[in-house]
Amino acid sequence: MTIATESMRKTKPSLALMKGSAGLVCLCALLFCAVLLSARMGFVAFSFQDVLGALWNGVTGTDGATVAAETARVMVWEVRLPRILTAAAAGAGLAVAGAVYQNILLNPLADPYTLGVSSGAAFGAAVALLFGMGKTLLSVPLFAFGGAILTLFIVIAMASPSGRLLRCGIDSSNLILSGIMVSAILSAGLSFMKYLADEQVSVIIFWLMGSFAAATWRDAAVLSGVSGAGFLLFLFYARDLNLLALGEKSARSLGVDTSKTVLILLVAASLVAAVCVAVSGIIGFVGLLVPHMVRFVTGPDARKLLPATLIIGAVLLLFADTVTRAVLPYEVPIGVLTALIGGPVFCVIFRKSRMGGGA
Repeated sequence: MTIATESMRKTKPSLALMKGSAGLVCLCALLFCAVLLSARMGFVAFSFQDVLGALWNGVTGTDGATVAAETARVMVWEVRLPRILTAAAAGAGLAVAGAVYQNILLNPLADPYTLGVSSGAAFGAAVALLFGMGKTLLSVPLFAFGGAILTLFIVIAMASPSGRLLRCGIDSSNLILSGIMVSAILSAGLSFMKYLADEQVSVIIFWLMGSFAAATWRDAAVLSGVSGAGFLLFLFYARDLNLLALGEKSARSLGVDTSKTVLILLVAASLVAAVCVAVSGIIGFVGLLVPHMVRFVTGPDARKLLPATLIIGAVLLLFADTVTRAVLPYEVPIGVLTALIGGPVFCVIFRKSRMGGGA
């Protein structure tokens, strides 16, 4: 057991905010305010009154009473809001999947990409773009999703002692090592495809960096539905997640069917991450960083950790997307910004956790 893992288990809430439902209400209010602020900001700025009016007109399906009100409705409801909701849903999904990964793998450095989900999605998307299928609206997301899921099952099969998916008994170290090996192979294949892509290499690289620029209402609905369904499933298994954090032997002695539970949670978390990656591209550090940030406030109890992680993940990625869209003079891929923010912050958190563990 590593010091970081022990520190992750023993983390205690540093704030009283998350006691009861008051903390959850505050977080929901924070998310709502973040959505309003993001909808207000852009090349054309609107007042909060204009934004609320545009949202009301959009919900009721009515046109604006004036030219200015109609302009606000079109800009906010039809242009900005799909992107805002897609970014929030992707952040929520990646963050909550990361929290589940860290619990079941007993590794504080685990995130939705630990098992090669990102590499599989990148490989699938690159195949679609290389062979000229990127012009079709759904081809790149579908190929990315297929690549991510296929990679997941290959990794699980490699890590399983019997080589069969339904006969788990999978050790977390074997899963991580299998994910690293498969990711290395896929990364080499991806580099070769970049070499072959020639004129399309810039398109592949831009997709790999992540972006919500082309987000639609359909993307927002799909991501919201998948992230919400995954969250409810994880919340249903919150007790088992708490017991799994104690170790496989302890969890089994307390009545948890560890093989079945780990497989269900592993596949579900990877499905959520795969859908997020398929829509948005590769966005790092959200699933790795957010659970650690939230754990310092809520503690390790999954019943508190998961809801807070869901909302903070949504707020964080929405904030990053708003900065790239409305603050910076030129829009940069959101994956670049999350890496620039998440890397140093995680180094600080990881260092503090080691110092707290007596390292």
